Amino acid sequence: QMADPFLYNTGERSNYGCLGQEVQIEHIKAYICRPSFFTDKAVIVVHDIFGWLFPDIRYIVDLIAGHGYITICPDFFKGTDPWKTTDHWADFADWMKHHDPMKVDKEADVVLKYLQDQCGAKKIGLVGFSWGGMAVHHLMLKNPQVAAGVSLYGSIIRDSEERYNLLNPTFFIFGEKDHTISLNQITLLDEKLNQYCKVAYKIKVYPGQVHGFAQLKPEDMKPDDKPYIEEARKDMMDWIKTFV
Repeated sequence: QMADPFLYNTGERSNYGCLGQEVQIEHIKAYICRPSFFTDKAVIVVHDIFGWLFPDIRYIVDLIAGHGYITICPDFFKGTDPWKTTDHWADFADWMKHHDPMKVDKEADVVLKYLQDQCGAKKIGLVGFSWGGMAVHHLMLKNPQVAAGVSLYGSIIRDSEERYNLLNPTFFIFGEKDHTISLNQITLLDEKLNQYCKVAYKIKVYPGQVHGFAQLKPEDMKPDDKPYIEEARKDMMDWIKTFV
């Protein structure tokens, strides 16, 4: 039984004026932000349960674009409703059945093709948060076109040996106080990756941090959390810059 698996306090959020634009790619809407200069490097951002319209995720897209990457967040829910803060957690398991983070391959392929053919991207990275973190873990096992991945607090699910044979370098970021992911699970992930994974990987746990910590806008951060949020983002970008 999945009890409140991705609950984090979406609370009051400050408004955010996005820097990018919305595009339609085949059957998928997407939010894209480009740096001011030409680049052949790109990053796909996979949103959490609150979907591609959520201001926090658009802020992250713009942030990554600011580091010099064509950055895109497709609507992996394909026009269906994201989870809403007014929804009841009792219905979450049922909602998840229709929003499986392991069923993102088709959309990922469409967006990869768009980045390669329309944007001239030669190297593409992948970053995902929560629901998106699970999707990243899945795609890093399946899609060799993705040069590197960062999975942020994606629940560690479906333990099987093929869950650890990553195709390209992957970095797993967790919060120490994430009630959806136990430290035991993280230890197991580390042991199994050590055993089966043939590419570079990294796992890091950030002290005192809860689920969803790394995608807050600066004005929404609590002062005690701010250094860890900034560190996690720097670590995320360092990983991407190393491989993409």
